[in-house]
Amino acid sequence: MRRKIIAILGFVLALGLALGLPSAMPDGAIAQPSNLLVGAAASLQDALKEVTPLFQSAHPGITVKYSFAASGALQQQIEQGAPIDVFIAAASRQMDALQAKGRILVETRRNLLTNRLVLVVPRSSTGVLTDFRQLTSPQIKRISMGEPRSVPAGQYAEEVFRNLGLWEQIRPKLVFGNSVRNVLASVESGNADAGVVYVTDAKITDRVRQVAIAPKDSHSPIVYPVAIVSASRQQKSAQIYAQFLSGPLARPVFTKYGFGSAP
Repeated sequence: MRRKIIAILGFVLALGLALGLPSAMPDGAIAQPSNLLVGAAASLQDALKEVTPLFQSAHPGITVKYSFAASGALQQQIEQGAPIDVFIAAASRQMDALQAKGRILVETRRNLLTNRLVLVVPRSSTGVLTDFRQLTSPQIKRISMGEPRSVPAGQYAEEVFRNLGLWEQIRPKLVFGNSVRNVLASVESGNADAGVVYVTDAKITDRVRQVAIAPKDSHSPIVYPVAIVSASRQQKSAQIYAQFLSGPLARPVFTKYGFGSAP
């Protein structure tokens, strides 16, 4: 009997599709398996890897893969036609640039998360660095930060240094990384005496110590916008994924890693 019922339902569905009738599937369902490629800021790597199995458990028909890099590098990849379906940047600048070129679906854009900028030193450091202004000390030889033109954390760090009147003094000491995780690694290894990363990066390692938090009024608000790429061929699946990131299963994971919720 069960087989007959399934066969009848299959026939009805096929007949409906042949006649062009609307599907009875719920809005969140995916008729065919989908493969999504998400381009995400490097600072999201650990959190999103923990969110992914939760998402795929709720939506087994959608497989998610990631390209983690600096937001500027991901922006360039999208502009050059990389098959990225969803873009999550660590600053508005890169998303604004894509929006101006029609590369994202504007109606899907929203701010997802917030973050804080912190100063870190190697765990083994014996110095007494407790403030950004102390970076001018002769004892501090190398300061690691993201490349401001492509790495949002570097953009924010430059704003901090300029607003505190430190930029010209410390400029000879600066070593630029191609992502915030590259900056973190340079401090972990001791190749830099100090570095500027997000608080979420400082939380994932025991090889650095956080010694100061950048004053909120010393840099632009740190927001992570998300949007669906206009060239995506999986826009329905991409929308389901983007919505999941703001839901009750994903939020606690982001909180655990130190991210705030965007207003």
